[in-house]
Amino acid sequence: MRPATSSTTSWLAAAAAVMVVSGGLVAAQSAPDGENGRYSMTPIAEGVLRLDTRTGTVSTCTKNDAGWACYAVPDERTALDAEIGRLQAEVERLRGQLAAGPTVSGKIDEALPKSDQLKKAEPKAAEGERKIEIPLPSDQDVDRVMSFLEKAWRRLIDMANRVQKDVSGKI
Repeated sequence: MRPATSSTTSWLAAAAAVMVVSGGLVAAQSAPDGENGRYSMTPIAEGVLRLDTRTGTVSTCTKNDAGWACYAVPDERTALDAEIGRLQAEVERLRGQLAAGPTVSGKIDEALPKSDQLKKAEPKAAEGERKIEIPLPSDQDVDRVMSFLEKAWRRLIDMANRVQKDVSGKI
């Protein structure tokens, strides 16, 4: 072997560099997007479900007369994030209103007097004895109760008659 000259060495180095660069380009071009690349494909009944691994976008791809067409699947997370943002802005606006001062109209500063509306009046005493007077229902109250009981009784009789007809018809 003869000793390498500087021109031979530089030529070999250049050739090696070209091979490395071209080999890298060939390797980069040989890996399609579907294999450990940008997209992850999953077969579904209608076609293919495509996941973009860079953006996270999911699309359904179907074959039609014109060829393959991919349509983005609506992202619920985006809608939820938008709603959360809207609600947070509304909460901040309401907090600002509360901090600004009371806006309730008709509010009074003094407390209402405490009284027990359910407290019963003292029984009336007659002739030195204590007697309890119980208020009796009015005629209108009695009529309402009687009407209710009459309707309930008629419904019960009607149900009994229907059950009796059903049972006698099946025997």
